Parts: sequence; C-alpha cells; structure tokens
Amino acid sequence: MAELIVVRHGQARFGSAGAGGYDQLSDQGVAQSRLLGEVLRRAGLRPDRLITGSLTRQKDTLAHMGFDGAPEEHAGFDEYDFHDLLHQRFGGAVPDMVLRDRKAHFRTLRDTLGDWQAGGLAGARESWAQFAQRVEAARRHATRPGADCVLAVSSGGPIGRLVAACLDAPDAMMITLNLQVRNTSVTRFIFTGSGRFILNEFNAVPHFMTPDGAPLMTYS
Repeated sequence: MAELIVVRHGQARFGSAGAGGYDQLSDQGVAQSRLLGEVLRRAGLRPDRLITGSLTRQKDTLAHMGFDGAPEEHAGFDEYDFHDLLHQRFGGAVPDMVLRDRKAHFRTLRDTLGDWQAGGLAGARESWAQFAQRVEAARRHATRPGADCVLAVSSGGPIGRLVAACLDAPDAMMITLNLQVRNTSVTRFIFTGSGRFILNEFNAVPHFMTPDGAPLMTYS
C-alpha cells in the first residue's frame, strides 16, 4: 500500500481585504514549515512525488520544508475562495469586523460555508459541487500509480473535504474538520491500486510536541 501525506500550509498573513494579501506566509508560517520539514526528514520521510496547489502560501510552505525534487501543481488542492463567498453573502460589503477580528471571521465563515453547501450564494465563482469535484480530481491525481509516498501541500478546506469524503461523512462535517486543521498539520491516507483510500491520521503536529515547538502552533 502507498501513502498520501497532506500538509496544510503554514500560517498566512491574516486581515487583508484581498486574497493576495492572505496568500503569503507570515514569519511564523515560515518557521512552522521549516520545523515540520526537519522533523519529517529526521523520521526518514522520502517522498517519491511532491504536489502543491497553485497558491503561493502552499508553494512556499513546501519550499521551506526543504525536500528535493520538482513539485507538481494541481489546483484541486487550492482553498475555496472565502473572500468571494463572504462578498456574496454580504453583497460586496463585508463588515470590517469580519475581516479584522478572528473570532467574528470564523463564526461568519462557518455560517457562510453552510449556506454554500446548501446551494446558496448562487453568484459565487465556484459552487460547492464544483469544489468537491476538483478536490476529488486532486486526490485521483495524487494517488495515481507510480509512487509509494506522495507529499502534498494544501489548505484546510480541501483537507476537510478529503477526510469527510473518505469517511463517507455528511457534507457539513467538512466544515467542522476544516476549522480544526492546524497550520502545517499532517493528515495521512493509505491508498491502493485497486482504489481503496483509507484515513490513517488526521491533523497531527509532531513538530509542535516539544517546549520549543509548542509556541509555533496556530490555526489560521
């Protein structure tokens, strides 16, 4: 059996009104990525294939992890466009508190994702069904034959969707999983050539389980 390891990107810069501002690692995100790479290499991890989505924060996370090899890119590992979803919900005028306050942001995001999954936010650039389809396409791309260990860097939404789909859980479970995923956490799946895809580990952070690593842990 082969293994797909999906890492969430390092902490990004929070508070920008535009996706471009968020799509950059913070200094803490860089430190998280470097530490995870060191821990995984010490554990003997040698990926046969490296993959990221198209987002800068994902690519930079992999780069700072320090593995050799040219990564592939598959946009199915990209996050849903939460800026667009929030703009659709609020008619283009997202309240400043939602943009600037973390608690308000994530409370509002949870409700917005629920509306999106239920078929609301009809003007969004991507429907829930389209998001789910592209995450599945990314999974199929990553688990195609030819590698025993695949390392992918993605985001909380696709990771939540992969886990929920793997467990045949209701769509709403993706939201709960999504909002738990820690920056640079590790989620592992086992897959076979016959199509089996099994969750092995979710949201693990072995690199933060030390006195020096613990202060680096973040969720957004």
